Amino acid sequence: MTAAPNNTFRTLVLHRIFAAPRALVFAACTRGEHLQQWCAPHGFTIPKSEGDVRPGGQWRSCMVAPDGTECWLSGKYLEVEENRRVVFTHAWEEKGRRGHETTVTLTFADIGPKTKLTLRQQIFDSTASRDGHRDGWSQCLEKLGDLLARLRSKSPKPAAKSRS
Repeated sequence: MTAAPNNTFRTLVLHRIFAAPRALVFAACTRGEHLQQWCAPHGFTIPKSEGDVRPGGQWRSCMVAPDGTECWLSGKYLEVEENRRVVFTHAWEEKGRRGHETTVTLTFADIGPKTKLTLRQQIFDSTASRDGHRDGWSQCLEKLGDLLARLRSKSPKPAAKSRS
């Protein structure tokens, strides 16, 4: 009997706590108008993106590097549980061909009035790829925090209770 290979070194796990309710964090992670604002590293833009956020739905995006290089990526949504979990595949495209595919799982949990987002991406084909994604996702999550702060500042504040 052969033991299963240890894929821990080929798995990326990041945790972030955002000062925002879970429904808002989930919306920022699933709505195109929000994703285009944060889901690329610093200096990159996402001018083209489409997706059908439901199990079996496809997505495809183009990130543009600061030097103008287009980087295409795509995948399929495997699970979508509103305000709790999103699972999708992720692969870079080069010359019309999809590269190595990984699976990304986002989970959302309440921490009082805040939300803990856990991002798990696996199984990478190398530790170098994993580490590159760690840097990219870390920058993305920093931008997500900034977006959530802007969205919260625009939302109406609850009215103060009057005393009779």
